[in-house]
This record gives sequence, structure tokens and C-alpha cells, in this order.
Amino acid sequence: MKAEQQYIDLFAQCEDLVCRHSAPVMNSLRAKALADFERLGFPSVKSEDYRYTDVGRAFAPDYGLNLNRIAIPVNPYDVFRCDVPNLSTSLYFVVNDSFYDKALPKAHLPEGVYVGGMRLFMEQHPEIASRYYGQAASSGKDGIVALNTMLAQDGFVVYVPKNVVVERPIQLINIFRNDVDTMANRRILAILEPNSEAKLLVCDHSIDDVKFLATQVVEIFAEEGARFDYYDLEESSASTTRFSSVHVKQGASSNVLVNGITLTNGLTRNNYYIELNGEHAETSLCGMSILDKEQQMDTYTHITHAVPNCTSNELFKNVLNDRAVGAFSGRILVKEGADKTSAYQTNRNLCATREARMYSKPQLEIYADDVKCSHGMTTGQLDENALFYMQSRGIPRDEARMLLSVAFTSDVIDHVRVEALKDRLHKLVEKRFRGELARCAGCHICK
Repeated sequence: MKAEQQYIDLFAQCEDLVCRHSAPVMNSLRAKALADFERLGFPSVKSEDYRYTDVGRAFAPDYGLNLNRIAIPVNPYDVFRCDVPNLSTSLYFVVNDSFYDKALPKAHLPEGVYVGGMRLFMEQHPEIASRYYGQAASSGKDGIVALNTMLAQDGFVVYVPKNVVVERPIQLINIFRNDVDTMANRRILAILEPNSEAKLLVCDHSIDDVKFLATQVVEIFAEEGARFDYYDLEESSASTTRFSSVHVKQGASSNVLVNGITLTNGLTRNNYYIELNGEHAETSLCGMSILDKEQQMDTYTHITHAVPNCTSNELFKNVLNDRAVGAFSGRILVKEGADKTSAYQTNRNLCATREARMYSKPQLEIYADDVKCSHGMTTGQLDENALFYMQSRGIPRDEARMLLSVAFTSDVIDHVRVEALKDRLHKLVEKRFRGELARCAGCHICK
């Protein structure tokens, strides 16, 4: 039996249960998502964009799904203290794929701002939800997005009305926890109305030593003049597989920063789709991963410049050790009429062993005049001359390698626009290269 069939059969048997524990807006897209999934199936390794990730194999095992929304018998606010020091965030939790609403942060949000569970938001604001949900991430183009749309029952929403600034960063912690192999289908929806501003940090953690599989679809709408930061920090486990798709639509003069950092994982596939649909919009897309053992990171990016006078900057770096595998495929599309576009794409990689593998394919597709566009890629090893120089100054070779690796990744972190988070990430990366990064020190579950 093909991997797709078990999910088609599951939905046929449990459609009523799935819908009963969700919201009408989400339910309204399930029939189309099912038809799209039946037509598309999972992406194949024969596809140019998925040559290095066997999606069907990842979804083939029989994972458990919590379709009945049974709550875990623990309060994450009591046992999971994973706040970044001095960051002072508004902290929220999603456990597997259910928003935890039994307790909420006491931090005051500006009037009109909604931060919380997707199901409740859609019940309270169905008009807004139906206007945005599923409008950036189409189930008709990607079988994994179709599967997520078919099965997702809850999620997380950030809604900021016109001219409102949310000063305090919002932090969402995704926790994988169960005693059986588990699949979670997560959704995040961020709506920034004109001239609004917010920052969202999403942290992924896997607690138990079982296999976890996550599909995650993130939709970000930044209207005219809006400013939004999306930070994605993955610290899961070697037995965790994650397929994430981030879809961004930007209006005129908006500014969006997307920065994804993977410190610990098993298999990760990150898709980024960004559309610059209003003049003078700016986007920064960054990412980095530190891989060892047999970990795998596969990154695909697609930035579309649809109108004139927009700017995009893209930077991805990977450090691979042991038998780790990395892949990067980046495409910048400048449509006809999108004159005076500035678009820059850079991919840099370090392979620390002969067994590590990195595959990279940067691409430019330009149909406009008077543009400034470039792309570049390098894959190599640490500079032996620099290592020798540092050793000649009394620095042990392992320490020298660690310092050079930290320096190699630092410019991705330097794009972070929250100083406390930037400092914390620099320290986490150094601990990762030293082999000291294990479970979160503040998590009482992990002890």
C-alpha cells in the first residue's frame, strides 16, 4: 500500500471526528484538500525539488494522531520553563498539535490584538479567519500542505489590527510529548494589518524517546507598512521528522524577517514561499543548521518579486559533520514589470568530514529590466591556514575548529532584531559546537 492510502482511509473513517473538534472555517477547506491530496500524493524523489528527501518513506509508518483532542495531564507552564533570559516574552504552548488553553500568560496585549488558539479565533472572528486561512498556502500545489489542511484541527494565531505595535515578543513553544509514535499537524496564522508590528519566536522541542512526525504550515500576511519578525528555533531530537512550509504575502512598504535555525533534529524539510506584492516591500530570509551523525536538512526557497522597487536578501548556511546530509534549492523569480528589483541570494556550507554531503542549487529567473540580482554558493572545509595560525597562538585544534565554525554561522544570527534573543542564540550555537547542547536546562520534564 502506498503511504498516501493510509491517510486517505483514515480521513474517510474519521472525518466527522476531525471536524467535530475543529472550527467551521478549517472544515470548509477539507474536501478540497482531500481531493488535492488524492491527486498530488506525496512529492516524489523523482521531482527535482525533492531529490534528496524521500517523503513517502517518512510518512509510511503508522503514527498515532490525537484526533479526539485528549489533553496531556500536565501544565507546561509549571514544568517547561524555557524562556530566553531577559527576553520577557508572552509565552504560549502547543502540545503536539493542540493549543494549550488551560492557562495563559498574564502579559497585557494592546487592545484588539489576538494571540492564542486558532479554533477559538475562528469562532470569534470567522470573517477575518475565512479571508486569510488557506489563502497563502494552497493545498492544490503541495501534497504535504494538502494533508495538513485535511487533518489539522487547531493551531496558533497572531492578529494585530491596523496601526498597533506589539512591543513584547510573542513566544510559542511546540512540544512533542507522548509514549507512542505520534504525528502532529500544526498551523500558524499571522495577520498584520496596515502599519502594525509584532515579533514571533517559535521553538520546537521533542520530549520523549519515541518517533515524532510533524507537518507545519505557517501563513504570514503583512499588509501595507506592516513589520513582522518570524524566528523558528528547532531543538528537537534525532527521532523527530518535520515538514514545514512558510508562506508569506507582503503588501506595499512592508518589512518581514524570517529566520530559521536548526540546532538539533532528525530529518527536516523547510519550504519558504515569499511573495512581494506591493511596491517598496522588503524581505530578509535567513537560515542555518548544524548537523552531525545522520541528521538531514533540506531547504527550498521561492521568492517572487511581482511588482517594482522591492528588495529581498537571502542567506542560508549549513555546517555538516559525520554522515550528515544537507540540501539547498533557492529560486528568485522577478516577474515582468518588476523593474528596479534588488534580490540577493547566498548559500554557504561547511563539510567537516569526507562522509558529509551537501547539495546546492541557487537559481535566478528574471523577466524585468533595470534589476540588481545575484546568487552565490560555496561548499568547502575550514581554512587550514586559519587553523594553523590559531594553533600557533596556543589554541588547541578542536577549540580552533569550534571558534571558526561559530564565526562562520554568526552572520545569520546577526540578522536577529531582538538583542536578548541574538545573544542567547550565539551562546546556544557555541554550546552546540562544543557538544554541550542537550535538553533545555529550564525544562522540568526533561530531568
